[in-house]
Amino acid sequence: MHRKISLTRYLVEKQHNDGRIPPELRLLLEVVARACKRISLAVTKGALGEVLGSADSENVQGEVQKKLDIIANEVLIEANEWGGHLAAMASEEMDDIYAVPHRFPKGEYLLLFDPLDGSSNIDVNVSIGTIFSVLRKQNDDPQVIDPVSAADFLQAGKQQVAAGYCVYGPQTTLVLTVGDGVAVFTLDREQGSFVLTQEDLRIPADTKEFAANVSNMRHWDAPMTRYIEECLAGKEGPRGKDFNMRWVGSMVADVHRILTRGGIFLYPWDRREPNKPGKLRLMYEANPMAWLVEQAGGAATNGRQRILDIQPDQLHERVSVFLGSKHEVERVTSYHEAL
Repeated sequence: MHRKISLTRYLVEKQHNDGRIPPELRLLLEVVARACKRISLAVTKGALGEVLGSADSENVQGEVQKKLDIIANEVLIEANEWGGHLAAMASEEMDDIYAVPHRFPKGEYLLLFDPLDGSSNIDVNVSIGTIFSVLRKQNDDPQVIDPVSAADFLQAGKQQVAAGYCVYGPQTTLVLTVGDGVAVFTLDREQGSFVLTQEDLRIPADTKEFAANVSNMRHWDAPMTRYIEECLAGKEGPRGKDFNMRWVGSMVADVHRILTRGGIFLYPWDRREPNKPGKLRLMYEANPMAWLVEQAGGAATNGRQRILDIQPDQLHERVSVFLGSKHEVERVTSYHEAL
């Protein structure tokens, strides 16, 4: 890349040259990016900033919260509540939606986020990240901003107008789509801004890598077990090739690897919680990641249907996730469809 293009310039060009995004959405994405920079700084300080360890509290899913979970959630809310671009926010860490307070101007967008994905890895210094999704509040009269409710967020993933994530690893990397491909930005700490480092990411249709927690194999259903057993059988098995397994345990890190070099990410139904269709959250994790993967030429399903077509019934709905290289996702999905 011969010239450095900042995130701001990239978004301005999307607004003016391509007509891809309106100015309000551009400004919203810039605010989200600034919040991610603040979270990155907190993550980088680690023990020096006294941000490691448990907060001795649980989120709505009954998961123990880390101090950084709460810090990241507060940073995103404080950064976005006053700008006039949003009607409300929803977070994996909050029971209900967060409506923009009356003292601030309100916009037409809805922001959803997992403020710190993979937070179980915080204390061991493994890559974690922030995932976000933007929807437009549905309204018959765009001039009227009606009171917002959780029902406004219950839109299928195909209705997203922007989605992305930020990985806090050796580099802080922002990955974004506004519906015309996937772009990658790297935080230049000297310059203090995200700089475009890759455009038009493409996921190879074929792969020899899978990401799954195989220690849970005994809890999976038959189609998932069949798929993994075939991969593990290697060249001598029905697939006729050797597979490598890669598993970070942080969705944002595992999906980033797949967007970068291909692979398939699998987080299936688990009989230990048979009444739940999956572990991951549809609105905060699966939808934004599925859109990014599709924009890069990959595929994403819940084993039976395209994730982006799922109509959510509740804010914290869970789902099984199979995403990544197209041919592998099609294969494991066909196994489930045949059940």
